[in-house]
Formats: sequence, C-alpha cells, structure tokens
Amino acid sequence: MALAKPKRADARRNYDQIVAAAEAEIARHGADASLEEIARRAGVGSATLHRHFPSRQALLEAVFHDRVEVLCEQARELAGQADPGAALGDWLRAVARYGATTRGLARSLLDGGRAVEAPPDSTCETMLVDAGGELLQRAHAAGRVRAEVSIVDLLTLVNAISLATEGSPDAAAEATRLTDLALEGVRPRS
Repeated sequence: MALAKPKRADARRNYDQIVAAAEAEIARHGADASLEEIARRAGVGSATLHRHFPSRQALLEAVFHDRVEVLCEQARELAGQADPGAALGDWLRAVARYGATTRGLARSLLDGGRAVEAPPDSTCETMLVDAGGELLQRAHAAGRVRAEVSIVDLLTLVNAISLATEGSPDAAAEATRLTDLALEGVRPRS
C-alpha cells in the first residue's frame, strides 16, 4: 500500500522535500543512500523522515512510484500488440533498460523477488508483477513462453541484468543485449 501524502501544508512540504532530497541522494549513492543525509538535505530531522517513511523501502517506493507507473503504462499499451511474445520481450527490455539507467531502482524494486509475497510496503513490485503478469499470460496462451516461467522469474532476471549493467558506460544497450540473451532461455524448446 502506498503512503498517502500528508494533508497539512507543513507536513506536505516536509514530505515533498524529503522525496526530492532522496531522489538526489539515491541518484548519487544508490538505494543505500544515507537516510540521515537525506533528512539533512531535506532540512528536516530524522524523526520527521521516519514519521513520513517508516522504512527505507517506503521511501524508495515514494521516489520510484511514478517511474514504475510509466513502465506499467507501457505494459498496458503493449498488451494490444498482435504478437504476445514480442510484447512481453519489448516490455522486459524496457524494464531492464530503466533499471540499468536509473540508479537505485533495480536494487529497490525486487529485493523480495524470491519471496512468495512482496513485502507489505512494496507497491512498486506489485505494480510490475501485475502489469507484466498480464503480458505473460498472453504469451503463455500463445505458446511463446515456456509454461513453467513465472513473472517473478522474468522480473528477477531483468532486475539482475539491471544491477549488473547499472553504471556501465552504455547501460541501456548492455541491458538490452543481456535481456535478449536471457529471453532466449524462456522460449519454448522445439
């Protein structure tokens, strides 16, 4: 469940300042950016940061929510393509590129990827699983992806690719190339 923005003007201002400071720090230092430094740069105390964001994951969710929503919208648009396998591949490449070029995103998205259920404050992960799950269902129905492949499997693969390529000179191209290699392994065997 996403945290709602506070209603009082001063609380809303603090929330927005914390998110802006977190975006900048995460861009510089990744998902492990110092919460104390984020609070300092936002001009708030540590208690104020923790009142708005009780966990690091909750803060990361706020920072990346809009970016993940863009990926989910891409999945909805791709669902109309005639070739469900190509649509799924296009979306997974987009997720890999996005994760590779947005510092901290890949690390924050699927930390619980091997868990049966996402952590309670992992709405970004749930959004991606839902959006990609629809594409995968269509690809399964068309026989374009092996039956035992799950959306968590695929997101774990592209997340690992994003982590491996994050910070490389041409991260987007490298993420695309490696995703193409990984997708060969999920196609049905002849």
